[in-house]
Amino acid sequence: MLRPKYNISNKLLNNIKTISVLCAELNNQAFPRTVLANFEAKADSLSTYASTSIEGNPIPLTDVKRLIRSTPENIRDTEREILNYNNALENLKNNIAKDRILITEEFVCAIQLQITAGLLEKHGCGKFRAEPVFVNDPRSGKPVYLPPDHQDVSRLMIDLLDFIKQQRGIVDALILAGIFHKQFVIIHPFVDGNGRTSRLITKALLADMGLNTFNLFSFENYYNKNVTKYFEKVGACGNYYEIESDLDFTEWLEYFTDGIIDELLRVKKDLSAEMVSPETTLQSHHNKILNFIDKNGFVTDRDYSKMTTRAKATRALDFKKLLNLGLIERFGRGRAVYYKKTGP
Repeated sequence: MLRPKYNISNKLLNNIKTISVLCAELNNQAFPRTVLANFEAKADSLSTYASTSIEGNPIPLTDVKRLIRSTPENIRDTEREILNYNNALENLKNNIAKDRILITEEFVCAIQLQITAGLLEKHGCGKFRAEPVFVNDPRSGKPVYLPPDHQDVSRLMIDLLDFIKQQRGIVDALILAGIFHKQFVIIHPFVDGNGRTSRLITKALLADMGLNTFNLFSFENYYNKNVTKYFEKVGACGNYYEIESDLDFTEWLEYFTDGIIDELLRVKKDLSAEMVSPETTLQSHHNKILNFIDKNGFVTDRDYSKMTTRAKATRALDFKKLLNLGLIERFGRGRAVYYKKTGP
């Protein structure tokens, strides 16, 4: 049974509290659907770019965005890597939206298969490795870590997945996601795709934070800002069997939660800036509509006409803007049309 060593240091505790406050602040704000859709597309591109860039993919963010929008007929391996990751990310988000994902061996292997399809020989896709691997220093290219023997991979992964299953909902989601991330990298269960697979599954575990704007969140971005530091924190040096009893997750968890804070602050700042754009800024007459709905449950054009001197055509545009922003919904037909705030 996996028993990871870590301490709830003052820094880690403060980070968890800060993340809780930031999540609450974001959850207590209502953002127009158009803004959320736009930011989600940006976050998907950023996650895909960052996670593949960490592994050495040279395609810049601008080209990643273009590649995702329209896939060329003939693609190189670097482009396939981008598209594979983005497809896996989209599938993951769809599954998260439906329900909490069960992190099983089948699920882990399916993620790795999506990431490596068309990039590895079939024997290396969707199944744990049956051969030894080495982890090289990205700067020198020399081996710095010898992961567990392939005969032990299945047992170690079972221990990790059992730990996640048993502790989910008991241990804080941040700590659990961080432990999974590092332990997965240490086990190195696949021939290739370990980093990308671990980051996607970590994203699924982070969904348990309960962040309403979760799809705007790209924690991989923080790691990509300083890849060398990321590898130093998430990885290990030496022979697994010589260091396993000394592994301590505290420093990694501090760094891991630093990254979550950094990304939450970025999302909060960007959303605040977007909310003051002309397309999304609400005027006093728009707020009159929303306030009336808050008080009465719904509003009609007749109600609105009594609150304002705006002409009928202009009032229609006011309702249209609120509809486009996803703040209200329209019900009824003809003279019976009325509007209510968008509900969950």
